[in-house]
Amino acid sequence: MLRVLMMSGNGTRAFLLLLGTTLLVVYLHQDILSVQEVTKDYSQMKPPTKNNSYVYSWPKCQQNTAAANVAGFGSLPGNTKDFLYYRHCRHFPMLLDLPDKCGGADRSGEVFLLLVIKSSPVNYERREVLRKTWAKERRQDGAWIRRIFISGTTDSGFEKMRLNKLLEMEQREHSDILQWDFSDTFYNLTLKQILFLEWMERNCPNARFLLNGDDDVFANTDNMVEYLQGLKDNDGSKHLFTGHLIIYASPIRWSGSKYYVPVEVHKPNSYPPYCGGGGYLLSGYTALVIYNMSQSIDILPIDDVYMGMCLAKAGLGPSSHMGVKTLGFYIPSSTQDRYDPCYFRELLLVHRFLPAHLYFMWQRIHDPNLKCGMKKAALNNLKVVTGHVNTKRPLGTTLGQ
Repeated sequence: MLRVLMMSGNGTRAFLLLLGTTLLVVYLHQDILSVQEVTKDYSQMKPPTKNNSYVYSWPKCQQNTAAANVAGFGSLPGNTKDFLYYRHCRHFPMLLDLPDKCGGADRSGEVFLLLVIKSSPVNYERREVLRKTWAKERRQDGAWIRRIFISGTTDSGFEKMRLNKLLEMEQREHSDILQWDFSDTFYNLTLKQILFLEWMERNCPNARFLLNGDDDVFANTDNMVEYLQGLKDNDGSKHLFTGHLIIYASPIRWSGSKYYVPVEVHKPNSYPPYCGGGGYLLSGYTALVIYNMSQSIDILPIDDVYMGMCLAKAGLGPSSHMGVKTLGFYIPSSTQDRYDPCYFRELLLVHRFLPAHLYFMWQRIHDPNLKCGMKKAALNNLKVVTGHVNTKRPLGTTLGQ
């Protein structure tokens, strides 16, 4: 047949037409399959990791242009506009994963205290100090402590590539970083929390307790283990959410504030009770409750308030712990050293520490020669800037106990 077709010009054209038609059919068939893959329902799909079988990254989240139709949108600051444009985005490619951090989902109950530390890629020095001090992975009083830094990306171009490479290097050495490909900004802290909780549900669902905090806090994790082990009838399977309690708070409507939340973002003029985001303790049970509630609550840029909103929807509430000082620790005397370890040895957490001060404090409170007899008595008379806490209560208790 081929010989006959090639004997004339008409035959040659017929052959080429037949061949082209065949190739077109094959191409269209492959293209249809490709479209079917692209239009798969990703809503139930978990993000890919290097150790699972998924081969797709999350599709790039598109801008919600309808947000510009909100009354007053044009007068909002640029970062608020961006937040509203992308508020619906909850899934991002995972750059660094730790699927076996808790020994696998089935063995995750062996993790007594999971340290979940919010950290920007640029904060290398902070992470290094924490690894050597309160966030060191260890067995404390028979309880396993594990550490995770959660991060997004910063900057762009070559600087973004360098910072991502830095985290990769840290990951190879320490295996303690979760990173997603979203912009690591203040307005995205809530997104960071939701992404972590999704990871936890998948990889570490039975961890007993969590410390969720910033990378510039001093956390006495020894005291935390002692406190959590002393809880009555709670091995992490019941509700716990405790820290510096904030009640009767309202959205800040002044656009010059870091915490500015206009009515276009949050209409109510009040917030539910919540704990300061510098650091708080919660049970594994409560962490998963918060994640479930978050699926039906619009993201708010203030992450600690958002945790309170999720608790409120679940009919739960936060409690105040006397040893958590996310607003700082004030010593009303110019003759006293504000970094005297005797003032910190009894506490659980204090916000705002430089890396050098944090390293110093951790070493000093573990100094077997540290003498704090008189200072410990004086500690109960100091006023701590928390707004509503009476420090005459024992530091190892929560209000209501």
